[in-house]
Amino acid sequence: MKAKIQKMCVTAVLLALAAVLSILKPFSLPFGGSVTLLSMLPIIIIPIIYGTRHGLTSAFIYSLIQLGLDLGAVLSWGLTAYALIGTIIFDYLLAFTLLGFAGIFRAKGLVGICTGTVLVLVLRFLMHFISGIVIFGSIVSADAWIYSLTYNASYMVPEFITTTIAAVILFKIPAIKNLISKA
Repeated sequence: MKAKIQKMCVTAVLLALAAVLSILKPFSLPFGGSVTLLSMLPIIIIPIIYGTRHGLTSAFIYSLIQLGLDLGAVLSWGLTAYALIGTIIFDYLLAFTLLGFAGIFRAKGLVGICTGTVLVLVLRFLMHFISGIVIFGSIVSADAWIYSLTYNASYMVPEFITTTIAAVILFKIPAIKNLISKA
């Protein structure tokens, strides 16, 4: 019972931390996407400590938190019902829930943790890329895939680099390694 309560409390703190960090945006784009202060790292930590099942559940909750935080902006874009539903599914529910797979290779140690981190960041980028092609591609006059690649890479590449570097540094700390091995 104590372990279950501890797991819920740690998860709640990490979700709250991720939400606060997602608000700290040194760079934002007009139709969504921003560089944040390592907002994905707390979400990535959850499945690394507690496993994929708990990670996916927590990441889904985070996707709802992100949707709630951004809903006013999303509604202001003047999207059709089809585009709005697609944006919610691809840019929020799928993109953030996939972060829950970060712990999939955690048994392999630091290499597995880094591999899982890179994997989920690539998957998140792919969701935004698909959204850009399917939903926003009809709005732009250029090739949809070039637009989507450029737009989404402009914020996801910095997020990818900073999150990966921070994860490597974090998971090299002996106390963090010990926490993960106990879980």
